[in-house]
Amino acid sequence: MDQFTAMKAFRAVVEAGGFTAAAETMDVSHTVVSRHVKQLEAALGVQLLNRTTRRFALTQAGQTYYEHSRQILDQVEAAALIVAQHQVEPAGLLRINAPMSFGLEELAQWLPAFLDAHTQVKVDLVCNDRFVDLIEEGFDVGLRLSYSLSDSTLIVKRLASFEEWWVAAPAYLKKHGTPEVPAELRTHDCLNYSLAVKAGQPSFTAEDGSVHTVDVGGRLQANSGIVLRAAALAGTGLAASPEFLVRDHVARGELVRVLPGFSQQRLNLYALYPQNRHLSPKVRAFVDFAAARYLPPAGQGSGGKG
Repeated sequence: MDQFTAMKAFRAVVEAGGFTAAAETMDVSHTVVSRHVKQLEAALGVQLLNRTTRRFALTQAGQTYYEHSRQILDQVEAAALIVAQHQVEPAGLLRINAPMSFGLEELAQWLPAFLDAHTQVKVDLVCNDRFVDLIEEGFDVGLRLSYSLSDSTLIVKRLASFEEWWVAAPAYLKKHGTPEVPAELRTHDCLNYSLAVKAGQPSFTAEDGSVHTVDVGGRLQANSGIVLRAAALAGTGLAASPEFLVRDHVARGELVRVLPGFSQQRLNLYALYPQNRHLSPKVRAFVDFAAARYLPPAGQGSGGKG
């Protein structure tokens, strides 16, 4: 006996309201459906249906078996759909929301490669730093940079984490000196990111595990990391910046990283998308591509990659 087929036949009888209707649903004969149910009862050693010439009724055992078998069959169907969607070529319009600095400086670097890999996908990318309700505004997926995310009705996948670096132009450090410990930031012109949770009060962890929280100030604060980077490059002051915004400038010597022996809480990159029963191929493809982009090399911890 094929128990799976017999289970489907039993469910069809219950939901169609009879053997004849179930047979039509399954496109088999009445005799085949009846045989499947009888074989199932014999295998289980219980009677599932009380039959009369015109109607049937579930026994208590039949009711219990129906409820469990329905869940099993639904799960099998869902698994088949999910696997089938993996085989479907991602296609259609994909609306993405991303933070301004990340979108312009990081996402812009690898989004063309994603489009090359998925030629049937079109992307509408919207970059901004305001709060965006993804569902209300019709986005398929959002990228967020945050130390942590509060509870959400959305699916959240962590993709990467980035260090924050304190940087300054060589000319600024030559004129004002290089801070050796966090407390010395109090005497410097610090460029503050106004959207930070504790703007103007950074906290550092030394190599020995001690924590140092400092009150800093300066003549410029902005809600854009790109603006603060430009000011740092111009010698206006010291700026704390996600590494992806300044790593190339540090590599070229245009900026100098200071306080390298003191770490700050890492900034996480998350992908968020609505809780649909079956994730669309285009969203799955984008999230998987982004996750692979930031997958750390073997033997190394999590981190961002250019």
